[in-house]
Amino acid sequence: MNMDTWSGVAQVILDGFNRHYRLFRQYSREGKECFERADWQRAAQVSRERIQGYERRVQETVKKINEVYPEAAQHSEIWPRIKMVFIGKLMNHLQSECAETFYNSVACRVLHREYYKSEYIFWRPAISTEHLEGSSPTYRSYYPGSDGLRRSLLEILTHFGLVNPFEHLRRDVRCLEQEILQNRSATWKAQPNFQIQVLDTLFFRNKGAHIVGRVINGESVQPFVVPLLQNGQGQVFADTLLIRQKEAAILFSFSRTYFLVDMEVPSAYVSFLLSIMPRKSVVDLYAMLGLQKQAKTLFYRQLQHHLTHSRDNFQVAPGVRGMVMLVFTLPSFQFVFKLIKDRFDPPKTSSRKDVQEKYLLVKHHDRAGRLADTLEYSNVAIPLDRIDPVLMQQLREEAASSIEIDGDMLVISHIYIERRMEPLDNYLAQATTNQRIRAIREYGNAIRDLAGANIFPGDMLKKNFGVTRLGRVVFYDYDEICYITECNFRRVPPARDYDDMMSDTPWYSVEEDDVFPETFGPFFFADAKDMQYFKKDHADLMDPAWWKQVKENILNGSQQDIFPYADKKRFRNRDCRPRMT
Repeated sequence: MNMDTWSGVAQVILDGFNRHYRLFRQYSREGKECFERADWQRAAQVSRERIQGYERRVQETVKKINEVYPEAAQHSEIWPRIKMVFIGKLMNHLQSECAETFYNSVACRVLHREYYKSEYIFWRPAISTEHLEGSSPTYRSYYPGSDGLRRSLLEILTHFGLVNPFEHLRRDVRCLEQEILQNRSATWKAQPNFQIQVLDTLFFRNKGAHIVGRVINGESVQPFVVPLLQNGQGQVFADTLLIRQKEAAILFSFSRTYFLVDMEVPSAYVSFLLSIMPRKSVVDLYAMLGLQKQAKTLFYRQLQHHLTHSRDNFQVAPGVRGMVMLVFTLPSFQFVFKLIKDRFDPPKTSSRKDVQEKYLLVKHHDRAGRLADTLEYSNVAIPLDRIDPVLMQQLREEAASSIEIDGDMLVISHIYIERRMEPLDNYLAQATTNQRIRAIREYGNAIRDLAGANIFPGDMLKKNFGVTRLGRVVFYDYDEICYITECNFRRVPPARDYDDMMSDTPWYSVEEDDVFPETFGPFFFADAKDMQYFKKDHADLMDPAWWKQVKENILNGSQQDIFPYADKKRFRNRDCRPRMT
């Protein structure tokens, strides 16, 4: 085998990636067209197709290598040379970090179990992305100090070339101006570098288009995020301005992926977003931008780095033991690891395939800010000496088909990894009264938002919901999840006699898809005070009529507005008239 083989395989992989990213950008651009047409169903389909496209391109590339260069699969020793040739082809490539990940995906498929040999794959990035620049600037700068704040805001709103007219452009500019001025401190003073920098493309998700930027003044860097929505006539309006880090972090949370964004240089977008959300992980940001495979690569590198610089062991996760999933954690690492058990505890009757399909449903569906993003891996290797004996025993007893010992490593054939959150039941057990009231309200809001996104959680016990560091309540147990449109919401028929009322079993027939919201009370809260807090805002969640109306709206093509900010922040609920002087 010679240089022609090495170069040929490397070029096939690069061609496969270039095709993938060309289609990725095409889907992202279609997100703009869907927004302009208010075609929300197609927008959801575009998002799903974009996710599925990566795997298809990998399969196409592996097939071509096996057909044209069969020796590449038979002789693993040539892959370090293929890798070196590939690195040479990535010089000045604008998505080099993503191309390296694509190479890893292809190489692992061709080489099967050679995945953990770093000389064959990109264990660390080989090409720096720090100063990559595309054919046009990643962001544009506006100078309110010299051009005026209103003029700058007007230019920002009208730059993106949406075909939709604005509902009331002058009003939107006035609202944005007031929000900026009201958030300035009493000692605020314009510095020589005072400017607003805005990313060159819109971020599309659900029914919104988002202008994403930052306000720079001296050493201060603030988010500048403007959600654009449409009215019933297709006219666009600015809904609010998010100018605090927490507000931006909620919008771009791990429960709200994936945005449709047309990026020539994705690393430049990540760098920009980190400047306004410094506590965010690059893993979250790449996933939020729709590059979930890159997020997986970065996460695995972070895990390996953390293992090198820590000494605690993987152990069984605290909390109520799952009936379907075996969950463990590394206490010093903010994630949980979930395996599907070989056998499910009663009364669970679903299969491994059923559970995998539920997780796939969530991956392809709009998370509405209420479903945790999950990183799915195959053949994950963990050092045996970092596994607690109790956990090892559980793995052998409950998930033996998913594990294999290879030398000094435990190889897990299939695993899900999620951001660790405080289970809602644990949180409530330690919460103050005010924290408790807010969390209970958030719990109900989470169920509402999921319903609006056509998701019925199934098992609504509080242990299946988590509280994020920003105080949001998120659902993370997917084995009973289904579409609202698949459910038949019914009222409980009246009891026929005293025996019916005292019976432990229903006196009425129950089909597989039947749901009885009137019986949700015990799932929600057994404590009378907690139930009182819950009913104050969410009593209708125990009324079949509410659920039927949600289902009917979805079937009629209506899509609920789900905002990642408080209703009181919306400009429509505030007075943006000029102040009297």
